[in-house]
Amino acid sequence: FCTPCLQECLKPKKPVCGVCRSTLSPGSRALDLEKQIEMTETTCNGCNKKMSLSKMRSHAASCPKYQNYIMEGVKAVTKEPLHNTRNFPNRFTFPCPYCSEKNFDQEGLVEHCKTLHSMDAKQVVCPICASMPWGDPNYRSANFMEHLQRRHRFSYDTFVDYDADEDDMMAQVLMRSLRDK
Repeated sequence: FCTPCLQECLKPKKPVCGVCRSTLSPGSRALDLEKQIEMTETTCNGCNKKMSLSKMRSHAASCPKYQNYIMEGVKAVTKEPLHNTRNFPNRFTFPCPYCSEKNFDQEGLVEHCKTLHSMDAKQVVCPICASMPWGDPNYRSANFMEHLQRRHRFSYDTFVDYDADEDDMMAQVLMRSLRDK
């Protein structure tokens, strides 16, 4: 896990696993897994240098050939941005669905709702989800506070390229997975 994601998992009063969200026990390390990561050998897709899996992350961060390899993949699936900005939805600021206060970023909306609306049981439409290409602007969440805490712990724009075509991305992923074997 990267540090920001790991910190999100450690924020609650009881730290949770980054994958299954079960409570973590302090001081328990997966030594067998650490040993396996240390002993497993892999090859950099950029420079073809062999190394242990445990060293791959730091190598990838400093290998210019690996950076070029990643950028080739990004360029292959990225389309030219649309020039018509009138139909471009605002995915950066959101109104509160309870009190209609405006201009919250995602983190601000989560904090605002936790602070002022944690006991409000009214079913509302999630403004973050409604702004997404796959979002339904009419869907009312049965438990909006739980939805916010589960679905919006991270920002989608970190992981999603809204301008990339899904079919092109899938084809590129399949081609690269075959090439990487």
